[in-house]
Amino acid sequence: MLQGFYRLMIELTNGRLTSGILKRFSRSRISRFVVPSFAKVYHLNLEEMEKGLTEFPTLHDLFVRTLKQDARIIDKSHDAVVSPVDSVIEDVGPINETSDIIVKGKIYSIEEMLGDRELLAKYLNGTYMILYLSPSHYHRIHSPVDGIVTKQWTLGAKSYPVNKLGLKYGVRTLAKNYRVITEVKTEFGHVAVVKVGAMFVNSIETTHKGSELVKGGEMAYFSFGSTVVLLFEKNIFQIDPTLQCPKNIKVGEKIGILTKSV
Repeated sequence: MLQGFYRLMIELTNGRLTSGILKRFSRSRISRFVVPSFAKVYHLNLEEMEKGLTEFPTLHDLFVRTLKQDARIIDKSHDAVVSPVDSVIEDVGPINETSDIIVKGKIYSIEEMLGDRELLAKYLNGTYMILYLSPSHYHRIHSPVDGIVTKQWTLGAKSYPVNKLGLKYGVRTLAKNYRVITEVKTEFGHVAVVKVGAMFVNSIETTHKGSELVKGGEMAYFSFGSTVVLLFEKNIFQIDPTLQCPKNIKVGEKIGILTKSV
């Protein structure tokens, strides 16, 4: 029963009114009473949390929890690209010359996702990767690469579910949902980190300061489960051959390597 309630509350609801109510509830003191049951239903790993369950004053605080310092090991190899989130790799593939990608049988436009025609050209014939976070995942987002932020911008207003049902039946959720996009320049080329909201307007909070990003360093956090889309410039990314989709992965684990563009 509890699992059904939480699924309804977090994964399936997308109305503005109900989302607003749930947002207020999750940030209210009364929500602390459901923290233990939520942790149990979603099998949260209590051993890796920086705080104990009784130290979270609200459900929202549990969602944006931090982990113990050594809970995630970052692959520091010079050319390694690491997962920016604890997630399930749902899909990876080429970005077509027309800017289209196909996810769960639906066509999405990278041009619409980025909302910037001037930046689009460098990603045509590049690679995309979709990483989905469920409510059970650690919700903080880390940089997948070392580099310099060249631009960061926000698009979209509403946020609809981006779970499997949302990707399959939603209306271009990856390209239309509220999203915060960070473009990073590495010595190999450009990488765009698209943070896609799943519920509640403005559910993505940026935490990094300045323009320099260090691989594995925190960038932002989601208030609820959501999705990160990674876009790689043409000819700079090679996926790790051991990866299969779908695949569970954690922050800092290697997902591929960067190579010099030719």
